[in-house]
Amino acid sequence: MMTTPTIEQIRQAPKVLLHDHLDGGLRPRTVVELAERTGYRHLPTKDVDGIEQWFAAATNAGSLEEYLERFAHTVGVLQTPEALIRAASECAEDLAADGVVYAEVRYAPELSTQAGMELDEVVEALLEGFKQGTARAAEAGRRIRIGLLLCAMRQESRSSEIARLAVRHRDSGVVGFDIAGPEAGHPPTQSLEAFEYLRRENFHFTIHAGEGFGLPSIWEAIQYCGAARLGHGVRILDDITVDEHGRASLGRLASFVRDRRIPLEMCPRSNVHTGTVDSLAEHPIALLRKLHFRVTVNTDNRLISQTSMTREFSELVEHFGYSLDDMQWFTVNAMKSAFLPFNQRLALINEVIKPGYAALRSESLFGKVDDSVGPLPVVEH
Repeated sequence: MMTTPTIEQIRQAPKVLLHDHLDGGLRPRTVVELAERTGYRHLPTKDVDGIEQWFAAATNAGSLEEYLERFAHTVGVLQTPEALIRAASECAEDLAADGVVYAEVRYAPELSTQAGMELDEVVEALLEGFKQGTARAAEAGRRIRIGLLLCAMRQESRSSEIARLAVRHRDSGVVGFDIAGPEAGHPPTQSLEAFEYLRRENFHFTIHAGEGFGLPSIWEAIQYCGAARLGHGVRILDDITVDEHGRASLGRLASFVRDRRIPLEMCPRSNVHTGTVDSLAEHPIALLRKLHFRVTVNTDNRLISQTSMTREFSELVEHFGYSLDDMQWFTVNAMKSAFLPFNQRLALINEVIKPGYAALRSESLFGKVDDSVGPLPVVEH
């Protein structure tokens, strides 16, 4: 018998996060305090509650461009190594407290060079912050592992430079590459040289596609650039037809995405806030899950969308009646799709994720049991 998971079970469940922007997930107090320490003078208010409410207003933005305007302030306070270390450390702690056992957090290092930091210095600060945060989380009894994804801003012209930066730090914690920013007018093929370089270097990359723009963005990302995953990919729905009897017919692109098991990094709340979909109840994640696309659940921007992995899953449970089995399906999908070596992904699935969900299902049937999943496995590189 499938039972509806409680909010506490959802929080305790081991979760995997593939699409989370560091600059979209700062704590409100951190934004205010970093602004004071770094001399950033452009915040709309210095009051912590006020700044939280100001960021929360982004949930009514209704367009990707308006939504992205909030990032000017989070990026504005991330212009020193100390600020980046603090942001990355708190990110690790917050995700661990939310039950995330593996995360890939992304950031565009070119955004933090306004006060003179070099790109390598930005990356080193981020990696140090994640190291400190995961250590503090472990001291509190919460185990998490974090990989860094480096983004290039698609409206700029530094994709190849950032791709080389990512490869340069591949052995110290950078697990992949991405391009971010407004899709319209900036197709993935503008960064084709970077993607060709990454393929030659056997390096992982995902591409934001099918969020602010339609099927051509997805097609270019996959067929020209060779994306291993799609950031969002919501507009793949445009290549799926559902008839009056509920039967779905897939176009050639949608069929290719499903057949090749190309992961979709879906961010339900963010998609509503940017106007990509009208409401959570209408989000295509439900249809794509029924059609067995490799769908994953993500936060995108925890501060700006006022969300967490627990909130994302709670709302999916509310709207679509998902069970712990469904949560495990999404989570295993994400872990299979992570930019980690195969043996490490397999170890996390078999030694952390599946036992964690089994313990929660036992709790549902027989009452409270030991819900700890133990330390993350030590696996060879």
